[in-house]
Amino acid sequence: MDDIPVPINSQSTRFIPLLRTFIRRRGLAYATEKTYLYWITCYIRFHKMQHPKEMGPAEVDEFLTYLSLERKVAPSTQRGALNALVFLYHRFLEIPLGDLQFSYAKISTRIPVVLSHKEAMSIIENMRGQSQLIARLMYGCGLRLMESCRLRVQDIDFSMKQIIVRESKGNKQRTTVLPESLIDELSAQLATVKNIHEFDLRRGYGRVYLPYALTRKYKNAEKEFKWQYLFPASLVSSDPRDSTIRRHHVDESWIQKCVKKSVRHLDMNKKASCHTFRHSFATRLLERGYDLRTIQELLGHGDISQTEIYTHVVKRGGRGVKSPIDDC
Repeated sequence: MDDIPVPINSQSTRFIPLLRTFIRRRGLAYATEKTYLYWITCYIRFHKMQHPKEMGPAEVDEFLTYLSLERKVAPSTQRGALNALVFLYHRFLEIPLGDLQFSYAKISTRIPVVLSHKEAMSIIENMRGQSQLIARLMYGCGLRLMESCRLRVQDIDFSMKQIIVRESKGNKQRTTVLPESLIDELSAQLATVKNIHEFDLRRGYGRVYLPYALTRKYKNAEKEFKWQYLFPASLVSSDPRDSTIRRHHVDESWIQKCVKKSVRHLDMNKKASCHTFRHSFATRLLERGYDLRTIQELLGHGDISQTEIYTHVVKRGGRGVKSPIDDC
């Protein structure tokens, strides 16, 4: 249950609980909360446990420069650390940082790794059970791993042939295509979830985690079938907030291991991962002539520039040009 917010002691006057409370009152995603706390903690440890109030722009510059020159992190990683520290000082402590003078991480344009259709299907067909169906969804719908694992029963819309992605990155909702080839498999998965849910209800369980305090708004929703996860965990577990026994979704790390195992078994030279399926989905659509705006909406990209990276992947194939060395 790593994606469920940990409880906060409302009476605590310690720095981290106060910061957590401040972040949650502003409605930031839990993933953002964890990222901010990670970098803020790293910053404090780097400066030998000094309190942030005792530090300022010079210490921030030193830490960000260290990330760039010594740890050689990617620009996006350094930017994440910068965002966390700006939030800490500007929003939480209300201390202006002014113009920072740190060394920026070296920017490098990386073309995403993309699988051919044959390669993607080889990896998928080498997997089994829930992990295989999740891999099919990532490739067939362009879903992130997190989004696939967090799908609920009500998110599968067979009548409209679409999947509703509610718990997405940045708390944004979108719809994406539901492949016809997956309808039978998804129907069978729903039947399996139904049996598991009824079994849990007979044992006095059957509750599921609901975001945004929906449990208080809809008293019985956590026991309703439509709210159950499409890919439930094999065992029930204790909710870290109130110790309620619930059945959460499958662990993301398990799917990552299944994909990695399949890639290794096929002795594939490409550095493929779960996210590679999403890259491959976008590239296939671009190759078929779909416009960037459509692909952007299906992927849930906030900026079209994020989607444009796939044009470089298509160009890498040579635009269909025949090499002179292949002339007969």
